[in-house]
Amino acid sequence: MEKSEKMLEGRRVVVTRARRHAGELVQALEVLGAEVMLLPMIEASLPDTWEPLDRALKQLSQFDAVVFVSKIAVNETYKRAQRLRLADELRGPSVGLIAAVGPGTAQAATEHGLRVGHVATDRTGEGLARELGDKLAGRRVLMPRGNRGDERLPNALREAGANVTEVVVYKTVLPETPDPVILSRIRSGDVDAIVFASPSALTNLSEFIEARELAALSSDTQFAAIGPTTAKALRNAGIRVEIEASEPTTAGLVEAIANYYRPQESEARHG
Repeated sequence: MEKSEKMLEGRRVVVTRARRHAGELVQALEVLGAEVMLLPMIEASLPDTWEPLDRALKQLSQFDAVVFVSKIAVNETYKRAQRLRLADELRGPSVGLIAAVGPGTAQAATEHGLRVGHVATDRTGEGLARELGDKLAGRRVLMPRGNRGDERLPNALREAGANVTEVVVYKTVLPETPDPVILSRIRSGDVDAIVFASPSALTNLSEFIEARELAALSSDTQFAAIGPTTAKALRNAGIRVEIEASEPTTAGLVEAIANYYRPQESEARHG
C-alpha cells in the first residue's frame, strides 16, 4: 500500500481508542486523507495498589512464565520493574518464558529488551491457551493485566493445569465527557467508519448509544475491528463487521481500512 495515496480522502472515521494510545492510528489515517474524529471510549489509569505486582516482581524466579495480553500490560509492568530496580530480572534468565497474545504486544515487550519466546499464532488469548496449555500444565504463570480483561485466557490456562497469578497493572475506565457532537454524528449516520481496538471500547460506547442502535447503524456505517477478539464482541452485539485487520496491529488496522475504501473496490461494491 502506497502511503502517499489519499485513498481515504473525504472519509469520516471515528476512532474510539484511548487518547494516549491513539496517536499513531490517527496520524496514519490522516496521512491517507481521512477526517478523523477522536472519541476515546476507554482510558487507562493506575491500579488501586501496586502491591500484588511488586510482590510478583520480587519473586520472578518462582514463576515459570509471564504472559502478556496487551501493550499496556507490558509497558506498565516494565515501568514498575524499573522503579523497583528489577528490570534486569524481567529481561534476564530468571523468567523461563515470556509469551504474548499478538505481534503488537510482542513488539512492545521486545522494545523493552524482554525475550519473547512465544506469540499466539492466531493472535487471540484462546489461541495462546491452546498452544501453551500442555507446556504450562503444573507451572506457575504470572499474568499482568487490566481490571476488566477477558477471563477466557486465564481460565483456559487453569483448566490446562497451570497455576495462574493475575495482577492488575492498570484500570480501564469510562471517559467522563465523550464529545456530544461526535455522538450525534454517529447517530445520524454522518460518519463512514467507527474503529474499535478492544471489546471494552464497545462496552463503553454502548453506555451512550445502545447496542441495538449501533447494530442498526452498522447496515450503513462500516465498523472496523483490530482483530478477531474485538470483531467477535461486535458481532455478538449484533453489529455487522465490514473491516477486520488481518494482523491485530495499528498498521494492520490502517491497511484493512484503506483496502476497504480503495476506489476500485468501492465502485465494485456500490456499482
